[in-house]
This record gives sequence, structure tokens and C-alpha cells, in this order.
Amino acid sequence: MMRFAHKSSLAVRRAAFRRAAIRSTAMTEESESVHVPVLADEIVALFGRVLAGLEGGLVVDATMGAGGHTALLLEHFPDIRVLACDQDPEILAIAAERLTGFGRRVELHQCRLTELSRLLRKLRVPPPVGLLMDLGASSLQLDRPVRGFSFLYDGPLDMRMDPGRERTAADIVNTWDEVDLADLFFHEGGERASRRIASAIVLARRQAPFLRTGAFAELVARTVGNAAGGRIHPATRVFQALRRAVNEEGEELSAGLETAELALAEGGLLAVISFHSGEDGVVKRFLAEGGRAGRWEVLTKKPVRPGPGEVRANSRARSSRLRAARRRHGNGEADQDRPAEERRS
Repeated sequence: MMRFAHKSSLAVRRAAFRRAAIRSTAMTEESESVHVPVLADEIVALFGRVLAGLEGGLVVDATMGAGGHTALLLEHFPDIRVLACDQDPEILAIAAERLTGFGRRVELHQCRLTELSRLLRKLRVPPPVGLLMDLGASSLQLDRPVRGFSFLYDGPLDMRMDPGRERTAADIVNTWDEVDLADLFFHEGGERASRRIASAIVLARRQAPFLRTGAFAELVARTVGNAAGGRIHPATRVFQALRRAVNEEGEELSAGLETAELALAEGGLLAVISFHSGEDGVVKRFLAEGGRAGRWEVLTKKPVRPGPGEVRANSRARSSRLRAARRRHGNGEADQDRPAEERRS
């Protein structure tokens, strides 16, 4: 599958943040009712085990979204500080409104997981006692047609979490060749009809490019038909694959895991919530390998799943999976001062 890496423009990101701040006040009330942190009790229990006996410490919420988990941790553990990051300036602005009551206990930064290691070094913070990643798209992204994430609403075919990224979903749909599209839909979305869909896309775009989510979702639905069995929308897996490609989610996750291994204090907690079986597999293998090498104490032999009550209250929690581990040092310590991006090279 083709991979691209684009450096976002700082000017674009700052302008996007200013626009987002203007919109955030009107959206804050909506965010309070829509963005419910998943597996909240389980996260509090895990951090409670790690923070017991400690006098405060720094926790990194590396993908904070609208700030649900950040607020949860600050409320339950009054001695901690939270460094909260997200790549989406619009959602970051919403979170800033939501977290104003915590004052200097929380510090917000626009930052991708691939930029987190550099940010921690720049800020010269002490080794964190915890690092949380809640992967995937936010409800606030999915429910806003203008962001182009959803097949349920018509909007621009965009899907960028960070508007500084150069490549949109429309760019992929309209320029990738048939083989690359089919591979993307199959490997990143688990779409069994990937070849048929890719062929239909290439044929249709000869007449006109795809620019809107509505027209694109309609084409996928016509091509797949009832193959999904009615359980999910026919375009679900294709949209998921496109979102993951646009935002380079596989690369971001790998960078986040490596940063946690480099940055966490002895005994520090890594907690990762995923909504995609492929992502969960990456986390599982990373922790298993680190456990065998003595770098991690794995706390979740199997992924923690939401209970029936939580799923009834928040249907989007249904596919969530939580894995956690505590950092052990003594192996790989020579790498501690090396940036995660250097270790990957």
C-alpha cells in the first residue's frame, strides 16, 4: 500500500486554531452531552493503582479529544497535572473551554502522536507517571458534516483531523490507482468487496471527481448492495480505511507507543483504548514483545471491554478495547535520550 508523509504548515495550523476558538463556545454545550469518555471506571481504576502512594505527578493525555478523560483524571486525582494533546484544533478549542476550571493543573497543546516525543523534550517535563491514548475519531468529528468523516451526512470529502495535513480523502479517492485503493479498503477497513469497490470508483471518477461524502457513500452502497447483511452501513469499512490513511493512523499509533516506552517514569502506566481490531493487535504485540524483554509489566492479558450498561448508555463504546501496562526500566535504557523518530529510522 502506498504511504505518504506530509509536514503540516505551522501557519495553517495556527489559523485553524483561531477559527476553531471562535466556533468552540457554541459547540461546548453540545460536546458535554455528546462526548462521553469510554471505559471511564476502568481508566480510573488503572490510574488509581499506579498513582497510589505518589504525591502527584504528570499524566499525558496524548489524544484528548473533547477532554472527557482529562477531566475525569483531574477530578479523581487532585494531586496530578495533565499535559493534554490533540491534533485537531477545533476539538482542542472545545476542550479548552471544558477544562478552564482546572486552571494550571492542565496544559493543552496541538500535537500529533508523531510529534509528542519532540514536545516532551521541548517542554523539559519530568518523566510522566501515566500516558493515555484514546484512538480513532471523536464523536464531534463524526457528527459534523463539514468535517467529512461520516457517510450519514453530506459534506466535503475531507476527513483530516489536523487541517494542516495536505492530503484529503478526496485526494486519495480521485488519484490512487485501483490496486492501491483495493489494498487500502481491504487492509485498513477489512472490506471484502474492496476490489469491486475500487473498480467502481475508478470507472465513476472518469466522469467527475468525488468531492462530497454523500455521492461517494452512495456509490459504495450501490456497489456493495446487501453484502454487509444490514448490520452496518455498506460504506462503513471504506470510510474507516480512508480516515486511517488520511490521518496516517498506523504510523501515529506506532510513534505514540514508542514515545511511551521512551518517556514514562519507572512504574508509569500506559493505557490505550482502541476501536479497530488492527490497532488492538498492534498494541497487543508491542506490549507482549516488551513484556518478554522486561520493558513492560502487562496489566491486561486480554483487552478490557465495556459492560452491557455502558454500551446501552453509549453505543459508540461497543467496539472499544483497553490494554494497559506499567513501564519497567533496566532494558533499552541507552535509548532513553534518543527521539522516537530516530529509533524508527
